[in-house]
Amino acid sequence: MRSVREAREQILSHFQPIPDWLLLPIEQADGYVLARDLHTDAFYPPFNNSSVDGYALRAEDCRQTPVTLQVVEDIPAGVAPQKSILPGQAARIMTGAMLPEGADAIVMVENTNHGIRATGEAAPHQVQVLQAVKPGENIRPRGMDLAPGSRVLQAGHRLRPQEIGLLAMLGLPQVEVTRPPHVAVLSSGDELLPPDQPLQPGKIHDSNSYSLAGLARRAGCKVTQLGVAPDNLADITALLNSAVRLGVDVILSSAGVSVGAFDYVKAAIEQNGQLEFWKVNMRPGKPLAFGAYQNIPFFGLPGNPVSAFIGFMVFVQPALERLSGLQTEELPRVSAILEEAVESDGRESYLRAILQTRDGIPHARLTGHQGSGNLFSLVQANALLIIPSGVKSLAPGARVEAWPIG
Repeated sequence: MRSVREAREQILSHFQPIPDWLLLPIEQADGYVLARDLHTDAFYPPFNNSSVDGYALRAEDCRQTPVTLQVVEDIPAGVAPQKSILPGQAARIMTGAMLPEGADAIVMVENTNHGIRATGEAAPHQVQVLQAVKPGENIRPRGMDLAPGSRVLQAGHRLRPQEIGLLAMLGLPQVEVTRPPHVAVLSSGDELLPPDQPLQPGKIHDSNSYSLAGLARRAGCKVTQLGVAPDNLADITALLNSAVRLGVDVILSSAGVSVGAFDYVKAAIEQNGQLEFWKVNMRPGKPLAFGAYQNIPFFGLPGNPVSAFIGFMVFVQPALERLSGLQTEELPRVSAILEEAVESDGRESYLRAILQTRDGIPHARLTGHQGSGNLFSLVQANALLIIPSGVKSLAPGARVEAWPIG
């Protein structure tokens, strides 16, 4: 059997970033991946400004306190100062307002005899400074955050609300982003019914196409759910052909690619493309198919719900990230202490668990039995415990690597 790492690396070798890009208004760009590096051609902040409400003054004028200074100007945010501060003078200034010429420090309003005042109250003619300040105190200097030529965002970065805010601050109303991968999702099996139909003897509701579609959307993809393919070659081929007509980037299927008598997905792929069927040294999710249908990458995940979910996270998500232009990294892991004994069969195992931190140390316990059809245990879990290949048991108190998923 292939190791998880070998299978993952072989799959990723078939994927490159999508070359297409979109120009989006920044208010629509959250969650998209930046297509090009972004640099700034300006200073941020663009001018020296106050970090507090207070009085702008010359620090040398208040080395001995208390001292009384003449207030020569009132500077709200958004208004350029009109006067320079001379010896013995000060200007009332609001947070974010531009520092006047001649001033080199700001004393907080709380440290004067004119503390917090009513809204709209005029500035006093004089102010008594009660506490000395140093040059530069309470001032945010020009270029403190960014200087011209600075790279502010790197291509391949997924935009979050904080990046959207930064783009707005830079005066960029639009941004170039990579086109999201388009993923077609289907399930196969005569036993599957849509959730809106009542159960019948021998039937179950389709869950995989919904959880896999949700995972693909969370990975930043556009998703088309093709529905359930009955166990016959013609219907399965028709669904796959509809994915081709949609121009999708990836086809994702669950079940139907093993060696069963009714596993027609495998036959459909092999008639119109190529398919590699592997046994991967992992639990759950040992059977994994990867190939192409009419040159569109195809993933065939197991039919059991937990196996399909974990197979997506381990193999499909990194491929979608690479298509999106994201940097594919090793799975984030934390070290946790087991609260109960764990058994495995020697394969690299991904066990559903609850991760809790006590006294600063992560602890982990299983969410119940680890059957690959127990989707409820996955709902309860906020982490997967990764038991290395070759390890068949771990005692309570043992250290284990955990992959947070909650």
